[in-house]
Amino acid sequence: MTDTPVTDLFIIGGGINGCGIARDAAGRGLSVTLAEMNDLASATSSASTKLFHGGLRYLEYFEFRLVREALIEREVLLKAMPHISWPMRFVLPFHKDMRFDSETPTSKLLTTFMPWMKGRRPAWLIRLGLFLYDSLGKRGILPGTAKLDLTSDPAGRPLKSKFKTAFEYSDCWIEDARLVVLNARDAQARGANILTRTEVLSAERHADHWLIRTKDHATGAEQEHRARMLVNAGGPWVADVLHQKLGQNSRENVRLVRGSHIVVPKLFDHGRCYFFQGTDGRIIFAIPYEQDFTLIGTTDADHPDPDTAPVCTEAEQDYLVDFASQYFEKPLRREDVVWTYSGVRPLYDDGASSATAATREYVLTLDQAQAPLLNVFGGKITTYRKLAEAALAKIGEVFPQLPADWTAGVALPGGDFPVEDVAKLTSKLAADYPFLTPYWAGRMIRAYGTEAWEVLGDAKTAGDLGQDFGATITARELDWAIASEWVRAGDDYLWRRTKLGLRLDETQRAAVDAYIQGKAAQLAA
Repeated sequence: MTDTPVTDLFIIGGGINGCGIARDAAGRGLSVTLAEMNDLASATSSASTKLFHGGLRYLEYFEFRLVREALIEREVLLKAMPHISWPMRFVLPFHKDMRFDSETPTSKLLTTFMPWMKGRRPAWLIRLGLFLYDSLGKRGILPGTAKLDLTSDPAGRPLKSKFKTAFEYSDCWIEDARLVVLNARDAQARGANILTRTEVLSAERHADHWLIRTKDHATGAEQEHRARMLVNAGGPWVADVLHQKLGQNSRENVRLVRGSHIVVPKLFDHGRCYFFQGTDGRIIFAIPYEQDFTLIGTTDADHPDPDTAPVCTEAEQDYLVDFASQYFEKPLRREDVVWTYSGVRPLYDDGASSATAATREYVLTLDQAQAPLLNVFGGKITTYRKLAEAALAKIGEVFPQLPADWTAGVALPGGDFPVEDVAKLTSKLAADYPFLTPYWAGRMIRAYGTEAWEVLGDAKTAGDLGQDFGATITARELDWAIASEWVRAGDDYLWRRTKLGLRLDETQRAAVDAYIQGKAAQLAA
């Protein structure tokens, strides 16, 4: 044990919070080891609605600080990753029968003072909310709110004729799982040791260090690590890690909330997203997805156990299909669903009466009874960078004289180009590699940004990229993902690093998996 080197931080969890903290800490000169028991972003961080957004509906819960922080962050993040994030306009159709979630403070207030509204969401309230949305955060790139005439605007064509008016506002799309991987890559480039498929078996606390025992799932090898401080960013497993793996007595806990999504063939031709309000007061989004599809979600349901894999149940699929059908002229059917996914959001347990009402605020607790322990509860993907800064402020109590915050404005790998230059970069890639189709060139830039040239290398023809697996997937790209992005199985690449699993049949997906696993076995040997 005495020969085991001591790192400053050992981070448990390879989701967005763990990888964001690892990147920030490594960039300030701390030595960092991160262990993730599965693939990076294998749980919550690859199952979001994939938006950098302020959270318009959180205004109804009076979570103004959270919304303001998220609104300001949108453009900070957009500038750092213009390849995997981009601006999007959101269309909120209005009808006089729209209602509140009855549990919101706003609903309760209006029910008290305006009982004749009977829970309806009036147009003036939506305008007020959107005015706050425009005003709370700084906007330099994203345009403000506008009112639409759905009888003439293209956004009205797919909707039922009863919707005459809509409001339009700005937020951003984000490729969530790629965001995690790029944070991990940048952390590694700054000196962090990133261990995937490595489970923490136990952590023993001493006066001045933690002794952590891990198991590599690929090789079965067990290893001991020592660290001056432990960071528990276990996501849905944060309470399990705290109580079971670390053996700590604490009242802190999380509320596990399952959010499910469905994907259907493309429902509309424009590039805007719909924000739909239901008769039950909840909201869902209908979002252009992977060019040929529409993503619809999400639900909010309590989830019993982090070890129970979340799935989009038949009841949730029916709920989302029926919800969207209240708006679209052509009703959806369950048979239209081509894919579903579901994730568990580990929200801080604040005792809220419903899953929808549970706070999206993050909570960080620092325990310095012996070797320091930082626990990370909750959070949302839009505020991951601010959460990391807040975590480093706590870590700074243990490691004084840390350098100042640094991540704002620093590009992630491949993101070192202006937001407005995506089309220009795509055209340059197509010119440099004339064999690329327009779809292929666009996909490469949206996945890899300026690193697309590194992925394609010296190829003169498509044949130079090796085996063609379909959907523009080549052996060279898979080799790059295996070597640079911790890809070890087909699902890592097909459903997290990309969503190209949607474009392959079962035989093609199996071929990708066999190739990756064969290459990964060679690396492990």
